[in-house]
Order: sequence, then C-alpha cells, then structure tokens
Amino acid sequence: MTRPDILITGASGQLGALTIAALRRRAPDARIAGLVRRADAAEALKAQGVEARMGDYTDTESLAAAMQGIDRLLLISSNEVGQRYVQHRNVIEAAQAAGVGFVAYTSILRADSSPMELATEHRQTEELIAAAGLPHVFLRNGWYSENHAMGVGAALEHGALAGAAGQGRFATASRADYAEAAALVIAGGTVAPGTALELAGDESFTLADYAAELSRLAGRSIPYADMPQADYAALLKGAGVPAVMADILADSDAKAAGGALLDDGKVLSGLIGRPTEPWQQTLAGAVAAMEAA
Repeated sequence: MTRPDILITGASGQLGALTIAALRRRAPDARIAGLVRRADAAEALKAQGVEARMGDYTDTESLAAAMQGIDRLLLISSNEVGQRYVQHRNVIEAAQAAGVGFVAYTSILRADSSPMELATEHRQTEELIAAAGLPHVFLRNGWYSENHAMGVGAALEHGALAGAAGQGRFATASRADYAEAAALVIAGGTVAPGTALELAGDESFTLADYAAELSRLAGRSIPYADMPQADYAALLKGAGVPAVMADILADSDAKAAGGALLDDGKVLSGLIGRPTEPWQQTLAGAVAAMEAA
C-alpha cells in the first residue's frame, strides 16, 4: 500500500471514526492510516480502504513503528484520565523521533487558562508539543452535546436532571462537528501552524434549559435539580460512576457555573463552513433512540 501521509490515533473510537470519514470526504486524495489496538478494529479500517497500524499509547515500540513515514499526525487525546500525560508524551516523543512534520491535538476549551481539573493534562500535553518544536495546531474542543445526552436515561428514570452547574451555560457541539474540524486541520491548508482553535457550539444553554427541552420531548416534567459539587459527585458514585470520573464530572459542572464551558466566538462553525448541530437536535436523537430501544 502507498505510504500514508496522515495518521489518526484512536482511529476506532467515536471521534476517530468520524474524523476518518470526514477526512475521506474532505480530502479524498489523502493517504490515511489509523492507529488501533485491536485486530478487529484493524480489519474494520481495512474494509474502508484505510491502512491500519497497530499501536498503544503505553507501548513505545509500537508507536515508533506506527510513526514511520508519517507526515501529519492527529493525536486524539486518551480517555484514561490521570494517565493522559504519560501516554501523550509517548506519542509525541515517537512522532518527534520519526520526523513527523505536523501534529494536531484534540485539547479542551481554553486549555491554557481553564480552571477545570480536566484541563490539566491537556495543558501539559500542549506544553509538551510546543517544547518538542513540532509544528502544531491545538483543537481546543468544548463540551460534546453527546456528553449531556448520555444522562438522558437516568434523568427520565429518576424524573429529574441532576447537576452542579447552577446557571452556567454550555456551548456544546456534536462529536461530528468536532470531527469535521479535525479533518480540515489535519488535511492541511486551512489553519496556520501555531494556532490554538477555541472550538464550541453556536448556541448555549443552562441545564435548566436542557431539562425544559427534555420535558417537552418526554411529555412530562423533568426538572433540573441543582446540587453542591460534593453532593453531585456522591450521586454519580452511587450510580456506579468510577470515583475519579465522578469527581471530574462534578468539577466540570461546578467550573461551568463560572463560564468554563461557554464560548461565543463561533470559530467552529466558521471553520467547518456551516452551523454546528443544535443541541436540541442531539437531545431529540437521544430520546428517540431510547424510545426505539
């Protein structure tokens, strides 16, 4: 197979798969490879005509092999909170050693100044990439609309939407919107190296707004129950959410109360050339999927 120019890490994940699909639409002549950990994921990529390279963020030898011949790298952040810094460092060091010419990294909104605990490892990764001297673009993704849609089932079951965000507003966009942006940047020619893109949805909402729309869709009242951060974390843990993630989610809500997940710059829609998917549409899709299940 012809040597690929572009490597997408996390290629079998939700964002990775959507990015590859968007990249194939946006840049049909691009040579694409995907980094995956499992043989079945590799076969799925090959069926799409995408080269699969086996590798793991924790396996430096596999990363070194996967980077060979790569010109442009999209580093999709690890989902292992607390282990991200080390894992990302492994990827960056492998890219640097292989002579990769450009890195795009999926970070978080205002990573350089965000008070969210979740931002810490993103900020450290951005610093690593800059210190490595690699030409780069930081894709500072805001909250995904799907993050909220995941809680719809619990809200319908318990008759209330719980959170700790007060009147804080969330400017969310769909995962597909962020994937389109990643595809455009990694394809090249649209964003100058050294840029940090603050990416968020065109519209924002409070969790009370979200509960009101959920109530409309469900045909019954689903109020928003605002809670202190510690109480919300305890609620999540009681529902089976791992302690580390429960604390992170509660912290994210509490920081959102102060504006950490609000951005009205509309950089994302400007980049992808269309409005971002309305959060109401993502929510309606989640409700419809539950009703059909």
